[in-house]
Amino acid sequence: MLSGMLAGMPAGAQGLSREVLRQVMPAEAAASDASAAAASASTSAKTSATAPTPPPADTRTSTQSDTPASTSVPAPKAVPADNAPVPTASDTPTGTSAALPALRAHVTDTTGTLDATRRQALEHQLTALEQRKGAQVAVLIVPTTAPDTIEQYATRVFDTWKLGRKGTDDGVLLLMAKNDRALRIEVGYGLEGAITDATSGRIIREQIVPRLQAGDYAGGIQAGVNAIETLINGEPLPAPPAQRQAGNYGAEGAPEMALPFVVGLIVLMLGASTVVAGIGTAVASWFMFGSWWAALVGGIAGLAVSGLLGVFGIKRLFRAWLGRGGGGGGGGFGGGFGGGFGGGRRGRGGFGGGGFRGGFGGGGGRSGGGGASGRW
Repeated sequence: MLSGMLAGMPAGAQGLSREVLRQVMPAEAAASDASAAAASASTSAKTSATAPTPPPADTRTSTQSDTPASTSVPAPKAVPADNAPVPTASDTPTGTSAALPALRAHVTDTTGTLDATRRQALEHQLTALEQRKGAQVAVLIVPTTAPDTIEQYATRVFDTWKLGRKGTDDGVLLLMAKNDRALRIEVGYGLEGAITDATSGRIIREQIVPRLQAGDYAGGIQAGVNAIETLINGEPLPAPPAQRQAGNYGAEGAPEMALPFVVGLIVLMLGASTVVAGIGTAVASWFMFGSWWAALVGGIAGLAVSGLLGVFGIKRLFRAWLGRGGGGGGGGFGGGFGGGFGGGRRGRGGFGGGGFRGGFGGGGGRSGGGGASGRW
């Protein structure tokens, strides 16, 4: 009953009335307080049941999906398989041209197509042609000209080797690329009138290709050389130097040898016996002039002059002078004599473009770009 009375009072009056009741009627006040506490607990329970439940705390760890979309994530690099081929320098095109062989002879065969007998025969034939007409003809056999075409390779070889005489430009190159089954005749400026493009093409088609198709490589090269030689023989070219025809020293070597040669002969005829002087003069004449006729004439002249020097007593006076201290001078003469012949011997080996003993070299000629190519 007291609880119902207090419930109708204002909040402030309820607190004061409860205090008065605790003093006047303690039992009734305790019952009222218990009822009020129960009502408050019921109200709190209802409020909790109707209030929204807050979301649970996010305990997830940050992952790649939490990254903002604007952030760029680099893709992993591709790893090649273990058996994938690794590129090497040889797999990458270099753009360089094929290497050129060195010029050491009229015939250069890097494939071993020609046997030694055939190669030597061609070498003698082309050397004799050069000595007779002055023109230089070279034969080159290679496996391939790749990456160059046969025309590009032939021009590079001709310009590098400088076939033909400078100013005359009378050189010819016969090139065969065996694995490519390709041929080229490259002609210098000075022979383009004799060996025209049309003529070069006919030589390839009619003389060389039929033999190559039959497997006769040596015969095809020989036929081509013969046809080229025939055309050169009919061309009025400047005559080659006389010393090339005889296979002697170059003309530039003669002045250097003249003084040692003369001094050596004088010492030989004064200091040696007549027979020794004659033999020595003959040998010296052969070394100097490269001819057996010169050796014969020189030997006879040496015998005659040495004999006359002995008859007139000049040999005796020379020997007496040597005995009184002129030996040093004699040694000097001997050194000059020996040095002269030593230099001459070396000079003999390398005349011009193609001596028998000194190897073959270009004479400074240029390619005219003329000629023809073919295949078999």
